[in-house]
Amino acid sequence: MKNFNFLQIDPLSIKDNLIKLISADWMLVTAGNKKKINTMTANWGGMGYLWNRPVVFVFVRPERYTYQFTERSESFTLSFFNEEYRPTLNICGSKSGRDCDKISEASLTPVFTELGNPTFKEAKLVIECRKLYSELLAKDAFIDMEPVAAHYSGQAGIHKLYIAEIKKVWIK
Repeated sequence: MKNFNFLQIDPLSIKDNLIKLISADWMLVTAGNKKKINTMTANWGGMGYLWNRPVVFVFVRPERYTYQFTERSESFTLSFFNEEYRPTLNICGSKSGRDCDKISEASLTPVFTELGNPTFKEAKLVIECRKLYSELLAKDAFIDMEPVAAHYSGQAGIHKLYIAEIKKVWIK
């Protein structure tokens, strides 16, 4: 594993447009330990302030391989990249770590934060998160049924919501 050469900043110092950062630029949700990690591309989530602390919220389907890692870990990272890494994010969103070494295929270099959480040397921004709450979304809790019809009518399962405290933010 390579050295972790990032600068820590306050979460309030994130300068990017958070909606664009997540929805259009995408992120990698990564969990695991030094023995085994997995990552997946995601663009559903957000950041804000809840329970008197800065938080993120992300969604992972139970059938995704990364789900196992996120469930077993107390923490995870959200890693953001420059546009030149779009092919990397496409690989991490279309291949499963169950079937191949997608991290190698995506030419990513795993590194670990001071707290021991996995991320990637190539990232421009890393948000280190500690889980506070998780719950499967419930179809009967939707007030507007359009998202259910659009995203949960096929074979894929419903997402699990994770709300996590932002512990540290790292930039290059």
